[in-house]
Amino acid sequence: MTNDDVEAFLTAIGDEQRRGDARLLVALMGEVTGEPPAMWGSSIIGFGSRHYRYDSGREGDVAAIGFSPRKAQTVLYLTGDLTAYGEMFARLGPHTLGKGCLYLKRVDRADQAALRSIIELSYETAVSG
Repeated sequence: MTNDDVEAFLTAIGDEQRRGDARLLVALMGEVTGEPPAMWGSSIIGFGSRHYRYDSGREGDVAAIGFSPRKAQTVLYLTGDLTAYGEMFARLGPHTLGKGCLYLKRVDRADQAALRSIIELSYETAVSG
C-alpha cells in the first residue's frame, strides 16, 4: 500500500468512461467491504488487506479486493477459485477472465447485482483466509 491520494489518481484518469467506471467501483467496493480505498502501487485501488504466504516461503500483503482502470478495460483482482463465481459470471454480461482477474470494458453496463455478488464473494474469501 502507498500513501498516494486515491482522489488525485481518479481525477487524473484521462478517459471519461474509465474514470466513471472507477468511481462506480470505489463506491461499490467501499460499500461492500466497509473499508476505505487505498492505492496499492501506482495504478491499483484496493480495499482492506490480506496476508499471503507461498510454499516457497515468499510472503507479503495485498489488497483484499481491488481494481485497476487500465487503458483498454478495467481489471478486478479476485480471490479464490474462479469456478466458484460461475453463476455470477454468467449473469454479469460481457467480460473476460484471466488467472484471478476479471476484465470489463464497461463496468457501468455489467449486471450490477452480479458484480456486487462477485465483489462480496471475493472479499469474504480474502478475509476469511
